[in-house]
Amino acid sequence: MRSIRNLTIISIIIVYIVILAGGTVRMTGSGMGCPDWPKCFGYLIPPTDRSDIEWKKNHNYKKNQIIIFNDSLIYANKDFKSIDSIIRENWSNYTKHDYSKFNVYHTWIEYINRLIGAIAGLSVLILFINSLKFIKKKRSITILAFLSLTGILFEAWLGKKVVDSNLLAGKITVHMLMAILIVSILFILLSKLNEKKSNLIFNRYISTLTLISLILLIIQVLSGTELRQFIDIEMLSYNYSDKNKWLMNPPESFYFHRSFSIIIFIVNSLIFLKLKKMIIVNKIFNIIMILLFIQILTGIMMYYFNFPFSTQPIHLLISSLIIGFQVYFYVLLNNNKSWY
Repeated sequence: MRSIRNLTIISIIIVYIVILAGGTVRMTGSGMGCPDWPKCFGYLIPPTDRSDIEWKKNHNYKKNQIIIFNDSLIYANKDFKSIDSIIRENWSNYTKHDYSKFNVYHTWIEYINRLIGAIAGLSVLILFINSLKFIKKKRSITILAFLSLTGILFEAWLGKKVVDSNLLAGKITVHMLMAILIVSILFILLSKLNEKKSNLIFNRYISTLTLISLILLIIQVLSGTELRQFIDIEMLSYNYSDKNKWLMNPPESFYFHRSFSIIIFIVNSLIFLKLKKMIIVNKIFNIIMILLFIQILTGIMMYYFNFPFSTQPIHLLISSLIIGFQVYFYVLLNNNKSWY
């Protein structure tokens, strides 16, 4: 039991690193650093210079290798060696999108993001394989491990759709929500593997408030993605500089998002006070309260201090951490219903 518990914890950590990496990709505008998927410009290891993806004479090209030609992406139809001039019949236009820029910085940030995602997939696969030994004695463990594996495979497919759409906002939002669902499933699995008896006593008031908090957190994430879309447009219009202007004229979603964070903090404070009244010290909920404080702090820093470096991906990471720990707390609490 301990080994699969450790594998679950490792998988959770790696998935959160993927979320952090994804936030970094978006913060730096590197989402189209690799214009194709799962390869990058048709390479398993991406190019390091623009000359690597420009047409060259007397060069061996592999099938599906991508180059930039006349400010458009084209890919090789087959393996061949080029001659003194380009033969257009050997190439097809890349039609999934019209993005045809190369920036080595963006390319490698996106590539590392994908690499971490692949490691996360491998970790969850190993977790699922190890869970098969529980299929008869404790089937819920195997089912949850299977759901997490299915989720991460679907997430990979969503990643391809995001790239093919040239970072369509709606697809990015679904991609983010899927990542939160995966960590939630893994936290539920972790609660089922909990070896120590929880000191939590089921309380309907706490359970209801926790569920309300989770719903509010999901709404908060959705409003945050809408606000993020606005910031993305502003970042692009100012060429990722003049950070003081990104929220100079904030949309209504900004005020909603800011006010909602206060409501969430109040709801969780009520849970904290109830636990204290019941003389229950719960480490998980203490972590949640600390994370909520950090979350609000990073939000304040972004608005009042013009988006200090890394505050955006950290803000996103903390949001998903709060949801994960709250799911874990809720499941542990409801596991003790018989104590009520």
